This record gives sequence, C-alpha cells and structure tokens, in this order.
Amino acid sequence: MEHEPILELKDLVVKFHTLDGVVHAVNGVSYSLEEGKTLGVVGESGCGKSVSVLSVMRLILDPPGKIYAGKILLHGKNILEYSEAQMERIRGRQIAMIFQDPMTSLNPVLTIGKQISEGMVIHLGMTVEEANARAVELLNIVGIPNAKDRFSDYPHQFSGGMRQRAMIAMALSCNPEILIADEPTTALDVTIQAQIVELVKRLRDQLGMSAIWITHDLAVVADLADKVVVMYAGYIVEEADVFRLYENPLHPYTNSLLKSLPRVDSSREHERLATIPGSPPTGTKVIAGCPFVPRCNFVIDRCRVENPPLEQVESGHKIACWVDVNNGRQR
Repeated sequence: MEHEPILELKDLVVKFHTLDGVVHAVNGVSYSLEEGKTLGVVGESGCGKSVSVLSVMRLILDPPGKIYAGKILLHGKNILEYSEAQMERIRGRQIAMIFQDPMTSLNPVLTIGKQISEGMVIHLGMTVEEANARAVELLNIVGIPNAKDRFSDYPHQFSGGMRQRAMIAMALSCNPEILIADEPTTALDVTIQAQIVELVKRLRDQLGMSAIWITHDLAVVADLADKVVVMYAGYIVEEADVFRLYENPLHPYTNSLLKSLPRVDSSREHERLATIPGSPPTGTKVIAGCPFVPRCNFVIDRCRVENPPLEQVESGHKIACWVDVNNGRQR
C-alpha cells in the first residue's frame, strides 16, 4: 500500500562556483520519502547524494553553492521559500540530521549534555533541568555507559563510536518526523558500524520515524531501506524498492556496483570481484550524453549524444538508460 509522501524533491538543481569552474552537483533530481519508510540514497563520492539532503536542511553555503531550481516539499509546502527563521524551527524539530564526521559536527567547547539538551529547550519549551534529565535518558538509550557521568564530558573525551551515538541522541532529542543519516558510519571500524546501523534501525522502528540513509555501501542499504535511489554524477540513474533493485538491477552502473560486492551465497569461489574502470566525472563539464558512457560496457551511439531521462520500465522501477542490460539492445 502506497503511503503519502512526507517529503518530496522535485527537479532539484544545485551548483557550486569554484576556482576550477562551475560544479554541477545535482542536476534535476526528484525523489520522495513516504511516511514511516526508509529511503536509501546510494552512489560514489561526489555523485550529489549529500548535497541533495543538505539542500533539504537548507545548509548549502551560499557562496559557493546555490540551489538554482526545483522544489522541496515538506507536507506539500515548498521549504525553499521559507525564511531562515522558519527553517530554524524545522531543523531538529521536524527534520534532524546525523552527519558523517561527529568530531567536526559537535562543538568542541560545549559539553555533550549541553549540545543534546539545547534543542529541547528551544523546540520543546523544556526547562534546563527537564532537558538535562531527558539528555541523560537519551544517552542511556543510545548505549553510552555511565550516561549521568558522561553528560558533562566534552566531545574529545568520547571515542568515535560514542561521539556518533551522542550525535544520534541529539538528532532524536526533539522526536523529529524525518531522520537524515549522511554516511554516519564511514569514519568508524566495522564492528562499531554494525552497532550504529542496528541502533538507528531499532530507534527508527520504535519511534515510527521516516528516514533517509545516505551511503556508498549497498550492503548497509539492503538491511535498512524500503526504497533505493542510485545516483551518478548528479543524476538519479535507478530507483526501485530494495528487493527489486537487488534481484534485478537494470542500470549498467547499479549492475556493476552489485557485482563488485562479495557474496556469501556465491558458487563462484575463485572468481575475482568485478570492478568499474575509470573515475566518475568531476562535474565541471556539461556532458551532452550519458555521464556513465566512459565506464559503461553497454554503450550505443545514442548514449554519446543524449542523456536518458529517468523513466519507469516496470511497476515501481525507474531507470535512466537507453539500453536493456539483459540483452544489450536499445530499449
């Protein structure tokens, strides 16, 4: 059953003006997040996935970045038209974000407890004492041992995994409707990564939040998401529900990404993992055709001159490709 979209991006265009030229970071991206669901946004570094969610939070620094076109609808209202004062009421309260590197996201001169409780005083109207008590509860919930004692510690006194847990406590403090996680496990070792993923999953289910999980790790998305959007060079190249995408990837890029993953159920014991040759484009040049052409095994003449639109090829499955990867012929 289809749920109502709580958040929609429509034809979002974001560019950055740099010394090397204009970087076309997000090129007309559209996707939606349904109530109570988790959307996975996947792609290599520089593909525009983080820029798209920073645009949702209106945290693109202008200059050098600027949102040139599109709409971001929260409950049907375009938040790109909101004032900064209106956005301050939304950030943390309706939409909260866990950032990639907690050490650069946490304020080094404020205690962990102060940083968690501050939002509750501002958004929920709690007294300082109430907010402090709730902050200790949240630190307990996210698995910080001796939470009451650690409440007054500074970020540098926490390990990487504990800092990320503190960031999650901060994000959840005002009971947001939407949680955005921007590669929150990238800087952590594998065992801590798994713990953080399980923690976010459990809290998301307990609190009934909608979530967007940004990652380059397809294995993480398989366990977390209901729907997956695959981005490349600022475009969405494939969109499908998680089971359909993993069973039948229809874009050459998604196909190659999945083939590069090690599989425990594979019968091909001694076969080398597939790799994708070359590098993604820098984004400073406007490409007439499909941006994946230099790395693709299915190129036809049309790919070099015309960038395919994102179109539905079967129920709930969209791709931006002129070729059928199953037979190599033009669609």
